[in-house]
Amino acid sequence: MALVLMVTGLGLAIYYAITADGSAQDDGASAAPVKVGPGATEGERRDQIAATPMLEVPTDAALSGTPAATPGEAIEVPPATTTGPAGIPSGYPKTPEGAAGQLAAIEIKVMQGMSISYTNEVYKHWALPKGVGAKNWPLTQNVQAFLASAGQSQTKDTSVTVTTEPAAAQIKGTDGTEWVVACVLLDVRAEITQEARMAYGYCERMQWSVGRWMIAPGASPAKAPSTWPGSQLAQQAGWRTWAEAD
Repeated sequence: MALVLMVTGLGLAIYYAITADGSAQDDGASAAPVKVGPGATEGERRDQIAATPMLEVPTDAALSGTPAATPGEAIEVPPATTTGPAGIPSGYPKTPEGAAGQLAAIEIKVMQGMSISYTNEVYKHWALPKGVGAKNWPLTQNVQAFLASAGQSQTKDTSVTVTTEPAAAQIKGTDGTEWVVACVLLDVRAEITQEARMAYGYCERMQWSVGRWMIAPGASPAKAPSTWPGSQLAQQAGWRTWAEAD
């Protein structure tokens, strides 16, 4: 599903698309660990981890929320140590937290750039073969939706500003030491004539290859819950406050 920014008069409203039938629910349940059946092959295990649904939340949960009564659990994410292809920060360690850091770095550069050609370049250098392809990559679809609704062409012009920073993350599942489904909750701010703000949750299969984390083969994981950072619902959805490790 795409991140859609709709220009309304002089304002800017941001919406995150929900399921095709428009349904969403909040039963107050906490995010549960992913369980994989015995005897599954490597591919089956990984598909099951990726496809397991996450907590469904209302669309407006991305736009505001009541602060949680107590601070949420933190996840320490190591910093980048170098710059990789397409100018993406890299050098994250071979840990689940390192995979989350790499995913955030990819997301941030793509969403702040809001350029079709740059997004394709990022996918080319950062996705392993047999994935969804650049055309069907959710981040490409987000860029397309943004540019269309903001009246842009292939790349946003200088009058449009998008800034993002990681607010939370979670590790949905792992399979060995070289495969992770990492999820990042971004704080996204976009401005054309006035600022609008939303939360955007996103998951990706990540695989260690050629000395760095890359987007792994296979279908895109189930949609991550987009919840207001620091809210009670964000905690219920499994999000852990982003903290950079020393």
